[in-house]
Amino acid sequence: MIMDKIALVLTIVGGINWGLIGIFKFDLVAYLFGGQTASISRVVYTLVALSALWCISLLFRDNVTTEDRT
Repeated sequence: MIMDKIALVLTIVGGINWGLIGIFKFDLVAYLFGGQTASISRVVYTLVALSALWCISLLFRDNVTTEDRT
C-alpha cells in the first residue's frame, strides 16, 4: 500500500533527524527549511508525527501476501 510506504519513509526521515539532534545537536529539518518555527518545518514535523501514528497500525495488521489471497 502506497500510504504505508510514504509513512515509513517519513518516519525514517524523522528517526534520522532525531539521531542527528541526539548525537550532533543538529536539526536537519530546521536547517533545510529555515528554522524550527518556520511554517514548512512545522508541516514536516507534523507529517512525520502523523506518519509515526500511521505506522503503529502496521504492528497490528495481518501480513497477507499475494499468494495467500488466492
